[in-house]
Amino acid sequence: MENYHILYNPYANGGKGKEKAKELSRMLERNIIAYHDMTKIEDMQDFINSIDKDESIIICGGDGTLNRFVNRVDTDKTENEIYCYCTGSGNDFLRDLGAEDSTMPVRITKYLKNLPEVTVKGKTYKFLNNASFGLDGYCCEEADRQRREKGKSSNYALLAIKGLLYAYKPRNATIIVDGVKKEYKKVWLAPTMNGRFFGGGLMSAPGQDRLNEKHTVSVVAMYNVSKIRALCILPSMFKGKHVKHTDIIDVTEGREITIIYDRPAPMQIDGETIPDVIRCDIKSAPIK
Repeated sequence: MENYHILYNPYANGGKGKEKAKELSRMLERNIIAYHDMTKIEDMQDFINSIDKDESIIICGGDGTLNRFVNRVDTDKTENEIYCYCTGSGNDFLRDLGAEDSTMPVRITKYLKNLPEVTVKGKTYKFLNNASFGLDGYCCEEADRQRREKGKSSNYALLAIKGLLYAYKPRNATIIVDGVKKEYKKVWLAPTMNGRFFGGGLMSAPGQDRLNEKHTVSVVAMYNVSKIRALCILPSMFKGKHVKHTDIIDVTEGREITIIYDRPAPMQIDGETIPDVIRCDIKSAPIK
């Protein structure tokens, strides 16, 4: 018999987060379980500190829920085993682990260690999957707007098509990776990837390994391409085949990245949106 603390986000999965989390009662019926609404925990670090080290934590939600957890807790020092039970709509993290279809909680403790950080507008955030601004940021910003105004989730691919056709204007960008500076014209996308996926299944960085020993991340720039060609290439991102178009796709691995746009653009960090960003600075965790 084991002890489990189940942290759920009631707003996940279109407001069915609690209902979905309760499925664990059946799966763990022979164990001791306690449910906790994450949105009502004022100090998550204090909460984690109050749990015995031999008790496990199950986080119920998607990418956004996990992102909020790692930014409220020092996961490098957390000794509890941590699991994820998929109850969210955005699950690129579990997809990267090959566990997006798992019907049981997935142990993720080791994946929450040594996370990269991004500094935006004077504030620093850890991220699990990616930090990106440009068309990707626009898609998340527009999805947030539709969720607020219409109360429904959006299709990332359709939003990306809308952005490519008329709603989003590409920016010029300066990208510095480990001290090497490059200038890009008409940048549509410039995500910095800790995992391979973003946008609900787009394999932006097929060669990225979140557990690589050098703690490098991958910057993927799509630049100087027409709307029509970009639309034609977009479907190939689901398989990671877009990287073969080396004249318009540039993938660079590194540990310290700075991205500067010539005009403000929306940014997203694991699906959480920050509007009107000009610059972001990214650092990998130190190699121990």
